[in-house]
Amino acid sequence: MPRKIQQRAGSSRNGSKSGIRIVARAKLPTRFGPFEILGIEGKHDNESAVALIHGKIRSQTPLVRIHSQCLTGDVLASERCDCRAQLELSLRRIAAAPAGILLYLPQEGRGIGLMNKLRAYELQDRGMDTVEANEELGFAADSRDYGFSAEALRLLGVRKVRLLSNNPDKVRQLENSGVRVSERVPCRPRTSRTSRAYMETKRTKLGHLLDRL
Repeated sequence: MPRKIQQRAGSSRNGSKSGIRIVARAKLPTRFGPFEILGIEGKHDNESAVALIHGKIRSQTPLVRIHSQCLTGDVLASERCDCRAQLELSLRRIAAAPAGILLYLPQEGRGIGLMNKLRAYELQDRGMDTVEANEELGFAADSRDYGFSAEALRLLGVRKVRLLSNNPDKVRQLENSGVRVSERVPCRPRTSRTSRAYMETKRTKLGHLLDRL
């Protein structure tokens, strides 16, 4: 029987007093370079993250990407969004940096979940944009919360980051949760024409810091 990996909450090495803890770690070779992969859990069912770590993150200000799960983009290569392009760009830049972290969060569809995201796609096919579709389903335009991300970074010994993001709300939420953003690094990969309307909505309605498309 395989040995169950379990870390006690509150452990000085793998946990914190808040209950957040590292539950697994392993080497992860990728086509972008070698990483260490960690599984991180909180005390609530909806609190989890995967961290990919490169370099000595405690000895300098790491380059950090907080990436929300996107099955259709990250896995199925959808061109409705720019998620996979941002993920690949982030992994490439983190692997090339002296130190960096990619936090991968289960916040599909800007926090509404996979099935609701697919319902939103259906509404978009009828003419709504991504914000209108989420709101038509009774959700906020963006329901994501980055408080757990800040806890995960502090658990890893990181309190100051260079944040790879176009989203000013991420910067605000991290700083309000006690993680200083010393620099916001734009995350703007090449994207397809298919995603242009989506990108324009992110710029005009969600306030993402993107040049005109």
